[in-house]
Amino acid sequence: MNGKPWPDPGDPAAAARLAADFAARHGPPGEALDALLRCLGGNSPYLADLALREADQLRAVLAEGPEPVCERAIRGVTKASPASSSTDIAKILRLAKRRVALAAAVADIGGLWRLEQVTETLSHLADACLSLAVQHVLGEAKARGELRLRGRRRAASGFVVLAMGKLGARALNFSSDVDLILLFDPDMHPYNADGLSAIFARLARELAGLMQARTADGYVFRVDFRLRPDPGSTPPALGLPAALAYYEGQAQTWERAAMIKARPVAGDVRLGAHFLEAIRPFVWRRHLDFAAIGDIRAMKARMDAHHGGTDGLLGYDVKLGQGGIREIEFYVQTLQLVWGGRDAALRAPGTLAALRALAAAGHVPRALATKLEAAYRFLRTVEHRLQMVQDRQTHALPGDAAGLARFALFMGVDAAPAFESVLLDHTRAVHAAFAGLLAAPASVPDLPKDRGVARPWQAWLEGRPRSLRTDRARELLCELLPAVIAVMERQPQPDAAWARLDELIYRLPAGLQLFSLIRHNPALLERLGDVLGAAPWLADHLAHVPSAIEGMLSPHDIDPDPAASLAAQLRDAGALDEALAVASRMVRGEEFRLAVAELDGRIGADAAGLARTALADAAIAALLPRVLAEHVRRFGHVRGGGIVVVALGKAGSREMMAGSDLDLMLVYDHKADVSAGQYYARAAQAIVAALTVPTRDGKLYEVDMRLRPSGSAGPVAVSLASFELYHREAAWTWERLALTRARVVAGPARLRRRVQAAIRRALRAPCAADVLADTAAMRARVHKNLAARGALDIKLREGGLLDVEFCVQALQLQHARSPGVLRTVTRDALAALARTGALPAADAALLIDADRIWRSVQGLLRIMHGRAIPAALTLPLAGRIARATSLPSDPEALAAALDGMAARVRNVCARILGETDAT
Repeated sequence: MNGKPWPDPGDPAAAARLAADFAARHGPPGEALDALLRCLGGNSPYLADLALREADQLRAVLAEGPEPVCERAIRGVTKASPASSSTDIAKILRLAKRRVALAAAVADIGGLWRLEQVTETLSHLADACLSLAVQHVLGEAKARGELRLRGRRRAASGFVVLAMGKLGARALNFSSDVDLILLFDPDMHPYNADGLSAIFARLARELAGLMQARTADGYVFRVDFRLRPDPGSTPPALGLPAALAYYEGQAQTWERAAMIKARPVAGDVRLGAHFLEAIRPFVWRRHLDFAAIGDIRAMKARMDAHHGGTDGLLGYDVKLGQGGIREIEFYVQTLQLVWGGRDAALRAPGTLAALRALAAAGHVPRALATKLEAAYRFLRTVEHRLQMVQDRQTHALPGDAAGLARFALFMGVDAAPAFESVLLDHTRAVHAAFAGLLAAPASVPDLPKDRGVARPWQAWLEGRPRSLRTDRARELLCELLPAVIAVMERQPQPDAAWARLDELIYRLPAGLQLFSLIRHNPALLERLGDVLGAAPWLADHLAHVPSAIEGMLSPHDIDPDPAASLAAQLRDAGALDEALAVASRMVRGEEFRLAVAELDGRIGADAAGLARTALADAAIAALLPRVLAEHVRRFGHVRGGGIVVVALGKAGSREMMAGSDLDLMLVYDHKADVSAGQYYARAAQAIVAALTVPTRDGKLYEVDMRLRPSGSAGPVAVSLASFELYHREAAWTWERLALTRARVVAGPARLRRRVQAAIRRALRAPCAADVLADTAAMRARVHKNLAARGALDIKLREGGLLDVEFCVQALQLQHARSPGVLRTVTRDALAALARTGALPAADAALLIDADRIWRSVQGLLRIMHGRAIPAALTLPLAGRIARATSLPSDPEALAAALDGMAARVRNVCARILGETDAT
């Protein structure tokens, strides 16, 4: 550390006095220490006093570095006996504070530590001091006969200290208050229930005295209890039931934001963890809470009105001023409240960690996150230097030019103008971001008076829909109406689009949430307009399940890990019905998001199919253990058994479309097969019921079990032995064709492997009939008995999707023993068949192309019209199909292209299946 350049002294005379005084008391300082002393003496009277009082520690910092000095000081606290006298405890705490404060200040001023190491070290000290102080005051209460406690460390005392604010986030300031909430559990002290509040109030006062009372040794940290529930009318320590009731029923948005940083630091930390777990649903709401932005805006406005302002940088408050630290913290916490209920990765208590998580998730542009991080580091450094001057909790720059010039030197900047320039660059960037997030609503717009057609907005503004009966909801609507009008009038059929929006508005239980979503996500309005204007089926779904719109707000079109996302959201779910509601909300939102992305042409049929199937797999895998746990609770546990879920059809081939059913088969295994049949039949019914039960957000899925052995006539759950016997001796060709798509998606790992192996054996077993001839006969019966309902009946038209699937599956059965042929995904199976020579490459290419086109067209038809089949191609429909398939956008040309594709597929299938009309 010798030769380390320290900032120049702002007061050379004071610097010289400290150097001389130190030399007189402790001997010549040497060159490096002399430079440090002059920096401290010329910039900080507080640190100058510490340097004289803790000369040995200062020399140790220069010789060893700040880390060992801080570690020894904190270790002295952690190893101290709580049974010591209050006077001795106070002395131990204050000595540690002096030494850590001096070492951390040197590390900060000299650039030896990054911001995080400075604030974490100060927080570590505060944690240790609070822990020792709490142990001591609890011991004193026990000695007075007020409490009955066990254990030296009071780990189960029923009394906990929650750290809030910067201490909770392990980001304590150099001269900061520690914001604390004190809680006690009355149930752990039943012997003195009537007097507990007074006892713990006295403990709070004793704790505060140990921490903040000034003695000859200084003080430790100032204590602030004002973040507790309703501080004006509650005691400093609050009973757990009262605190829970408050947060569940009365707490405000700013209190939710405060709880982001809460953590138990002293006393009964298990009690603190239990409390934070209990209020997690209050802090992290499952729906996207953009309405919180308005609450934060109002709170910031009140703060600005109270704080006032300054002219220029003289007296500027780096914490509360425009573009200051608080605006960065509010910006980050607001986005955490909005998105954190759905993404646990965003719940980091530290501002910088949360900012990085928000950027990684796409909620903050990375360039902006970089700017905000740089500003936060700079402003926190300024804050620390301000507080080092006199050890005061100040955040204001000097109010005179000479003082500002001296402070610039303390910051290591040669002149005040250079310091001002850097500070202004940071604060302007911060305030621009903050103002953009919390921009206030506009006034009531001038709306068109006569458009020649009826429009519903007048009834909305009068508050007729229940969703618009609050002033705030109508205020947001007023701001949004010009943009809404512009988007709706651009739709191909504006009258129909307005009618669908009107239905949505009237169905909403409250409008504030939707309007807040749109207000803070302008692109959402365009997407909503597309849905209302072009996709009646999606619009109807949205009207019935308004929460589905949240799925459109993710910065990504596809969730890369739906299993992890669902697991995070299910953490807060207790009973099975609550878990089903959470899963349904997520699935409906994600399904809606995928449908809109597919409608807009941002993702294709292949990617959408994989994403929908991954979502279904995640829902089944997450809910199966919960359903079975409830089944065990009701009917007991059968040892040695298990049940798995097998997906078939489009779910098995990972090609699910909007509105696809789940084709499922449930297979169980148990040694006592006869007695277990009824048990697992009930379990299977419970599984199906869970997947199909109506919730507030609709059903998870429709489930079709007809592809199980013996179809609807067979048992709802089949034993593994019965499955193997059936497919060995009795399965029909169509059942074996369906089995080519079978995937085991959930259940015990060992049983999953066994069932998957049994499926593979069944597919590779010799066929009793000629598979190709049998398939040709089935195809003919289908086309005769289930005639297509027009050219847009993509599944059933000749040469359509079903024909492609018949050909692929028949070839898979015929060549099942060839390596790689048994692929569940149609396009992968076709490619494998071509590689093995079972299918000419040109035929495989045609069928792969046809499979993609048919699924693209059918997917868009489902999204826009549900299961209804339009009589003909419209211009909007043709345009979207063309974008998804690269086919012509003119309806007539597109219809001709689809007919040509169908004819080519029909000819290839006839040739593959040996039909007489092959050409």
